[in-house]
Amino acid sequence: MSIHCEVLTGADGARIGIATLDAAKALNALTLPMIEVLDEQLQAWAQDPGIVCVLLRGNGPKAFCAGGDVRALVQACREHPGSVPPLAASFFASEYRLDHRLHTYPKPLLCWGHGHVLGGGMGLLQGAAARIVTPSSRLAMPEISIGLYPDVGASWFLARLPGKLGLFLGLTGATINARDALDLGLADRFLGEYQQEALIEELLQLNWQEQTALQLNSLLKAEQHRACAELPEGQWLARRTVIDEVLDVADPVAAWRALAGLARHPDPLLAAAGQRLHEGCPLTAHLVWEQIHRARYLSLAQVFQMEYTMSLNCCRHPEFSEGVRARLLDKDNTPHWHWPDVAQVPSAVVAAHFTKVWEGRHPLAELD
Repeated sequence: MSIHCEVLTGADGARIGIATLDAAKALNALTLPMIEVLDEQLQAWAQDPGIVCVLLRGNGPKAFCAGGDVRALVQACREHPGSVPPLAASFFASEYRLDHRLHTYPKPLLCWGHGHVLGGGMGLLQGAAARIVTPSSRLAMPEISIGLYPDVGASWFLARLPGKLGLFLGLTGATINARDALDLGLADRFLGEYQQEALIEELLQLNWQEQTALQLNSLLKAEQHRACAELPEGQWLARRTVIDEVLDVADPVAAWRALAGLARHPDPLLAAAGQRLHEGCPLTAHLVWEQIHRARYLSLAQVFQMEYTMSLNCCRHPEFSEGVRARLLDKDNTPHWHWPDVAQVPSAVVAAHFTKVWEGRHPLAELD
């Protein structure tokens, strides 16, 4: 199943659950069985009065989690052209239930987000009560490159970033480091790569019978202080003024053109972001613009319900399969988008992505 779960017992008998994504060769990409096992275990630990705290982490030095297993999803899409594959319906429903569970977990939940934290990995990290990043952390929602859109709750957390930064990250797939994550409220603590085992030992020594929040906060604060010299320099908050000005536009077509123009910018970070958008999926840009606009007025549960609708519709349309083919399967990096011109994407196609494709009750109605 590529999930390893264990329980450690502390000095006072309190127990800590540790769930490890254990598919290092695949950068801990989430498969449906992994999601189901993790969700079942988290439910069990939530109901177990002996479990006082949970740590979620990934095996291997390169990544906490590099996203979902989109290769399997695209293979299913190819087998069910124009319709929703059963795998997709199950995968996205299970993933979003898991993400929502993390956001609403009743016990202290720590997530160690080292290395690549992409797509589905961001969904896991952002749901944790204590989101830990390290010197190697590289966070991104890179779906613009594969014809999907930033899901796993990104509608929620991108819409709540300062100014236009959430829109910028969603449209360009730009990577943020640990300092950026702290600056933008996408992480809570910074620790060194070497501090994980020491953190676990200290968690086992805590008195979980009283003032738990105070003790846990003091522990994480002290550990962060030890690592402060390793904190990288931030990249994006200092560029917010430029980004806000570039994205001070009225529609996604204008946003695309303004950002694509950054490809010639003298600032290499802005230029790389502009180039990535230019090579990305025009339909995705429309979806990002619309999802962030809508999410400002939605609850967390409603966000996941909206994204479920969007994801199933992405599986019905050709861009997702083509993007994954070009970037991850054939790796020719030359996607042939069905709508290559951002100005020619039909508004009806964009609207269709927000229209349900099932009968009756929403499959995630229980999240409310």
